[in-house]
Amino acid sequence: MQLLTQWFQRYFSNPQIVFLAVFLLILLAVLLAFGRMLTPVLASIVIAYLLEGLVNVLERRGLPRLASVLIVFLIFMLFVLSLLLGVLPLLSRQITDLVQQLPSMVARGQLALMGLPESYPELITPAQIAEIIDAIRREIAKLAQQLLSLSLASLVGIITLVVYVFLMPLLVFFFLKDKDLIMAWFRRYLPHHRGIASAVWENVDRQIANYVRGKAWEILIVWAVSFATFSAFGLSYAMLLALLVGLSVIIPYIGAMVVSIPVILIAWFQWGWGPTFIWLIIAYAIIQILDGNVLVPLLFSEVVDLHPVAIIVAILVFGGIWGFWGVFFAIPLATVVQAVLRAWPRVGDDGHLASSGGLLGAAAATRPGATIGAAGGVASTPVEPPAGEPSGR
Repeated sequence: MQLLTQWFQRYFSNPQIVFLAVFLLILLAVLLAFGRMLTPVLASIVIAYLLEGLVNVLERRGLPRLASVLIVFLIFMLFVLSLLLGVLPLLSRQITDLVQQLPSMVARGQLALMGLPESYPELITPAQIAEIIDAIRREIAKLAQQLLSLSLASLVGIITLVVYVFLMPLLVFFFLKDKDLIMAWFRRYLPHHRGIASAVWENVDRQIANYVRGKAWEILIVWAVSFATFSAFGLSYAMLLALLVGLSVIIPYIGAMVVSIPVILIAWFQWGWGPTFIWLIIAYAIIQILDGNVLVPLLFSEVVDLHPVAIIVAILVFGGIWGFWGVFFAIPLATVVQAVLRAWPRVGDDGHLASSGGLLGAAAATRPGATIGAAGGVASTPVEPPAGEPSGR
């Protein structure tokens, strides 16, 4: 019991830390309980983060806030309409054609597999090939059942999509237009002294804003370059495959490996082991190398570095909790955890308050005259703490 008391005093002696811990627990509970219900709200917040940077650029050029929001919002809606009217029909046609060609592709794949024992008898046997073919057939049967169940629930999905199409643009517009009012409303219900929480929020807000905007640009650039490359080679289903390659950057490491399978298979079915197939694979490998070694460092230079193991664990954990959005926000959520752990002060053996990330000093410095007490508290003059307004905009 004494050890537990010492641990609590060491890490929770500061009232601001208690507030931060309670706030994070409440936020986590709300997301776990109402995450699916709040999906359009969360998606709209992501889009607002993406567009806020453009709004700030126009504001710095002298335009009023409302005019800047209207211009950026109209450009965004034109972009969405171009995707719905131009890209979506092309994707639909390519998906339909791919589904129709899938049986012939499977048949060609089976013939190629059946020829492997003759070419490499010391490596593989006909029995192993038969097992592989049976496994492929079972997976195709499962996929067909999933598509059937999806088609039965398509009516509900269409209704939900229509609601999202009309609801999300309204949410995005008001998030941009009334950002200051929304932030002021939230601050009214927060404690007066919240320096540590404000410092953590400013750091996290900057990281999330940079990540969302950088990831959006990465998806668009990789998508466009992949489509231009596939079209130049004459690869079938170029738009569909390019979109998959662009979306694969959402999942670091794993996404590139998974999306490479359909690209290689469709190229092989189209050209076999010819020179065009080899040159396409080389071009595709160059795109992946440039993305990982040039584009990512340029776009995410201000995002906190995380170890690859931490990124993979974050993808597995947050993806298992929140699905697609958990995967998309795996890195910024891991950054949130890292920022909180770095900012979390503790009472050292000498009785002084300490933190590992330097945010404690920043939190104290946000209030003029603030000093760190020996008992782990923060004493200051009653000056209004920082607004905590998002800084990565």
